[in-house]
Amino acid sequence: MTDSNPNAHRLWIQEALNLQLAEPDERTLGQRLYDALRGGIQQDHFPPGSALPSSRQLASELGIGRNTVLGAIDRLIAEGFLVSRPGAGVFVADWQWEPRQRPAVQATPPVALSRRGERLLDFATAAPSAQYTAFAPGVPALDRFPRERWQRLLRRHQQRAPVDWFDYRNEGGVSALREALCDYLRLSRSVRCQPEQILITQGAQQGFELIARLLADAGDNVWLEEPGYGGAQACFASAGLTLQPVTVDDEGLNVASLPAGTPPPKLIYVTPSHQYPCGATLPLSRRTALLGLARQHGAWIIEDDYDSEFRYTSAPIASLQGLMDNAPVIYVGTFSKVLYPGLRLGYLVLPPSLVATFQRVNARLHREGQYVAQAALADFIDEGHFSRHVARMRKCYRSRQTALRRALAPAVARGLELSSGHAGMHLVAYLASHEMEGELVRQGQQAGLRLSPLSGYYLRAPGRPGLVLGYAGAAEAEIEYAGRWLSDAWLALA
Repeated sequence: MTDSNPNAHRLWIQEALNLQLAEPDERTLGQRLYDALRGGIQQDHFPPGSALPSSRQLASELGIGRNTVLGAIDRLIAEGFLVSRPGAGVFVADWQWEPRQRPAVQATPPVALSRRGERLLDFATAAPSAQYTAFAPGVPALDRFPRERWQRLLRRHQQRAPVDWFDYRNEGGVSALREALCDYLRLSRSVRCQPEQILITQGAQQGFELIARLLADAGDNVWLEEPGYGGAQACFASAGLTLQPVTVDDEGLNVASLPAGTPPPKLIYVTPSHQYPCGATLPLSRRTALLGLARQHGAWIIEDDYDSEFRYTSAPIASLQGLMDNAPVIYVGTFSKVLYPGLRLGYLVLPPSLVATFQRVNARLHREGQYVAQAALADFIDEGHFSRHVARMRKCYRSRQTALRRALAPAVARGLELSSGHAGMHLVAYLASHEMEGELVRQGQQAGLRLSPLSGYYLRAPGRPGLVLGYAGAAEAEIEYAGRWLSDAWLALA
């Protein structure tokens, strides 16, 4: 319709508004009128230069207040869809929508990602749905977290929050949390640090990003475990670094496996206490050799200590960072596994020479925040709740792993190989072929189970076939059901 007759316009507006009023909607009457008018203009029902009925006429015939009509018209005038001509009325502006005659069906234009974005997308996987908790790696026992106690601590600090917590800050985090963390890390992980060396971040990923941005340039080499953690791979790839996979064997990262002439690293990423995902512990000989290699090349070691609290056959392994004074190591920790992922708190333990720089850049790029949660977490640690929760979860996860092993026992008796499981929140089931891996993943999807293929943790195809089986986030009954299903499915294919 392109009629410039105000009466025709009035009838169209009334019909459009009645249609919008007929449907349940949270929008105000003024918002609905605005949407109807704007839609009519954008869809060329009101051509440029055509006059709108007067506000009094619209208000009277639509049965709404004149102020409501004026509010919608004033908004459209401010946005440039309408123009007011004193003494003449309100007219549709010539706002140059091109093309005016659009095809009936418009195809969505293709999205052109940057090369960096395309590369990052290769590492991106969908987050696990709640229905997949039985085998989802890295999901803690959210049902066992002491939510009421945690909420009390949050309320305590919300009520006491000082005014400077509402401002921009550049201090590395709440001092009470840094002090509590320092005491905990010294005692449990033999980390050598002072509170001022700790930078609180919004998770480990933010820590990796800061390290990549500040300590390496695009094209520099970062050595990573193969197979390894996809989050670190994605972060370093998005920073434009050259990813150099380093083979993992039964003792963890094996730099001796690298061919002669491999370019030296600027960064070395490692999970020495519990290699992710295979579970190996880096022995002392390899730790000292790695420290020597880093010093030789002027490289930084990134020690990701993501779940060191959960060991079932021995005390937690001492950190790589604590082996020597002034070690070229940045220690990365997170509360996503030990407490819950939604907390979004992690931390870096930095060499003194890097502290001020990391604080400034973190405050510039990401801003500090979550001070209430940080203060509550400090109390959670100081009052002993953290240690008690870890002890309970260690017992819970040991029991859930036992349930999974029990369910998989028929397949294990027929040759299915499982990782040691001396620590952590998942097991690895090693498979005979990639065909079997793909088929089990496909059947799992049909059964409502999300199976994570081990080959997906490799930078170089094809990788070793297998399945990474998370067990921490599901109740024993669910674990046993899923484990029995997997055992039967494996037996049918073996």
